[in-house]
Amino acid sequence: MNAEASTASESKEITNDEGSSFQWTAVTVLISIAVFILAGIFEIMGGWLVWAAIKGTNDRDGTFSKKPWYYALFGSLVLVAYGFIPCLQPSALSDGFGRIYAAYGGYFIVLSFLLAWALEGESAKPDIGDLVGGAISLAGVFVIMFWPGR
Repeated sequence: MNAEASTASESKEITNDEGSSFQWTAVTVLISIAVFILAGIFEIMGGWLVWAAIKGTNDRDGTFSKKPWYYALFGSLVLVAYGFIPCLQPSALSDGFGRIYAAYGGYFIVLSFLLAWALEGESAKPDIGDLVGGAISLAGVFVIMFWPGR
């Protein structure tokens, strides 16, 4: 996910081992970010649905409850769908599995905090350490995605 573009009209051509090329543009960067966010929503929500049925969770009002068994079933289906989403990355052929999943990890960290807070309320509100850690993870993502010269 290497991209270096100072304007929307600049692009960087990437050629993979098979000889096909990919060009980063402002649009492909936005698509890449959207795919990471979509993957995060599917993975975290799928995992949360399974967790809520098996372990239970705090509701927004602070009460603890276990969700019905079908939450786990639906969550499992969402997780299967999640497995396909990273394949939609515009740079998938050029960057490959490892780099895409490494960059995705930072999005996962931040989205985990935000979605847990949205689902469980104040009991899952990120603290300053969570915010600092999330910012560091996103900085790592941007190094991976936009490191020049790859």
